[in-house]
Amino acid sequence: MKSLIRFLSSVKLAIFLIIIITAASMIGTFIPQLRSAEEYGALYGQLSELLIRLEITDLYHSWWFIALLFLFSLNIVICTLTRLAAKFRRAFKPNLEFENQTLLAAKIQDRFSRKGNLEKSEGELKKGLRSAHYKIKETRKEAEVHLLARKKILGIFGSDIVHLGLLVILIGGIISGFSGFRTNINISEGEIVPVLGADFKLQLDKFETEYHPNGSVKDWKSTLTVMEDDNPRLTKTIEVNHPLTYKGYVFYQSSYGWDWQNPTLEIWAIKTSDPSSQKNAFVRLGEKVIWDEENLEFKALQFLPDFIIDGNQPRTRSLNPNNPAVFIEVYRGEDKISSGWIFAKFPDFSQMHSEEEADYKFEFKDIQTSQYSGIQMAKDPGVNYIWVGCTLLMIGLFLAFYWPPRDIRLILMEKEGKTEIISAGRSAKSKLALESEFKRIMVSFRRSQ
Repeated sequence: MKSLIRFLSSVKLAIFLIIIITAASMIGTFIPQLRSAEEYGALYGQLSELLIRLEITDLYHSWWFIALLFLFSLNIVICTLTRLAAKFRRAFKPNLEFENQTLLAAKIQDRFSRKGNLEKSEGELKKGLRSAHYKIKETRKEAEVHLLARKKILGIFGSDIVHLGLLVILIGGIISGFSGFRTNINISEGEIVPVLGADFKLQLDKFETEYHPNGSVKDWKSTLTVMEDDNPRLTKTIEVNHPLTYKGYVFYQSSYGWDWQNPTLEIWAIKTSDPSSQKNAFVRLGEKVIWDEENLEFKALQFLPDFIIDGNQPRTRSLNPNNPAVFIEVYRGEDKISSGWIFAKFPDFSQMHSEEEADYKFEFKDIQTSQYSGIQMAKDPGVNYIWVGCTLLMIGLFLAFYWPPRDIRLILMEKEGKTEIISAGRSAKSKLALESEFKRIMVSFRRSQ
């Protein structure tokens, strides 16, 4: 049991967990979270299946990440508790009996005698220490008085308050992992969507994309209205880093895109020997177009916005229309006579395979589809814990680094009408500041006789 406690409270385990949690968080930063399988497929190809299976695409809610947080929390609790009893004794039940040789062996120490009896010297010494904001405890041992003057005692617990802050942050992370969520919704103008687990809905009134002069995207803006009982409650235009917050839910502007599932495709069928004979059609995927003059029918079966060949298989490299392509099939009656890919930006690279010599060609002219706003919706019940934990963390760091405890230990002995004083100062940090203060108090006390 002791070996298990020793392992769970070890600094090595804490460092190991910090490294693993930090590395995992970095991965979660670089890999977009909570996207659709199609988006991950477009970004990472076959690797996307492994990422989804390992829950890296929803890392902060994954069982193994929450387990790491729980183990780190256990490490902090045991580490703190095993050290806390000694700190409480030091802070509230200090040892008030000192040995002369122990004080004289200290780096900051002094020994001198002054005129006056023990009671008078003790009173003046206490007055000087209190003026420097020291709190004093004392004990009497035969003809000796032992004084312990201390200040900034709360600094003893600086590291423990840091641990408490980390623990509260981790608890917030665990709560968020179990009951919080983040999800992405794609919403078109005028559309109203229900909010998961809430009694209100969200409507997109307007979506606009702002561009730089060079054509790159400058900003996305979505005007959202919260609908409750079919009545508008709140309207706000959100953009990146300026979310909408309502009843514990936060709505972020995260992306934009096109509805590639239902595009309208402009396809021209042109007779090669007579270009004036042609059929211009606006079609959706799966719709059949009849070209009476040539006794042909054709239909579009698949569309890819950014066509590439990956392992002899066509797929889309991204969801942006960088290389739009559509796969079509051509029929004469019930017989399929040709099929292949045609490209909007590269019409000469069309890959049509014909069963017979053809006097026609197909051109992919344009694509039209609605644009949507990508909204990230989040509810994080652990966020308040995280803020409290961060506050405790900052307080603890301040106490640990800028509020180090100081103590001055003194032995007063009356001998032949004089009082002999042996004193020593101790501080874990800021020893030069303590030494300066110690000398000032002792010099002032000597001069007061």
